[in-house]
Amino acid sequence: MKELIDNIQAIQVESPVDKIIRQLKQLIVSGQLKPGDRLPAERALSEKFGVGRSYVREAILKLEFYGLLKINPQSGTYVSGLSIKVIDSLINDIINFNKDDFSAMVEARYYLELDSVRLAAERRTPGDLEDIEQAMNDYEAKAAKSETAIEEDMLFHVTIARATKNSVIESMIINLIPDLIKHITENKICGENRGKAAVDEHRAIFEAIKAGDIDAAENSMAGHLDEILQISRAEFAAKSLIKKH
Repeated sequence: MKELIDNIQAIQVESPVDKIIRQLKQLIVSGQLKPGDRLPAERALSEKFGVGRSYVREAILKLEFYGLLKINPQSGTYVSGLSIKVIDSLINDIINFNKDDFSAMVEARYYLELDSVRLAAERRTPGDLEDIEQAMNDYEAKAAKSETAIEEDMLFHVTIARATKNSVIESMIINLIPDLIKHITENKICGENRGKAAVDEHRAIFEAIKAGDIDAAENSMAGHLDEILQISRAEFAAKSLIKKH
């Protein structure tokens, strides 16, 4: 009986992002969306899917990371020229990517973000600073009203990654950030008031980047992410202990 129970796996519930990705895949496989076709605007997709725009944007960013979509800031989002067989394989990989390995994702994000913020402090342009400050202010505005600011939090970190001028780091952070921030926020892993506490931490990160102080930027980001890193390591240690017994 114990062996039978051990072989039973938990039922996996798909997130809205996964469902959007699957529907887009079906449109491509069925030929309704062809290579080179432009996707409808995010707002239109959001209304059609019946979900918030942040879910649509997250799905598009993930599909872009894997090369299935191409985003042109001036003209929109387009289907890439990959074959249907490759698209089918990659989309399954996207949906299953480290879905249950929370500790590994947090650790990977931590070290990526330290590298990201150091490069951002070194390479940021006036335009980058404007984008980072805007994302920070948007987050603060929602936090002041005790509203959930998942998308604003994500964009703050993504705009920092964009300031690195390193497309690989930016793409990796885009792939890791959305699921993590959403999971951490919606499950209140860092407590009820974490959103407001992050306001001062975001500002310290921004000011260090603005000043071009690489060490201060890294220290500020490390302090910002330390709590969730410690929580994830404690979870990893607990799981390891259970496996030993």
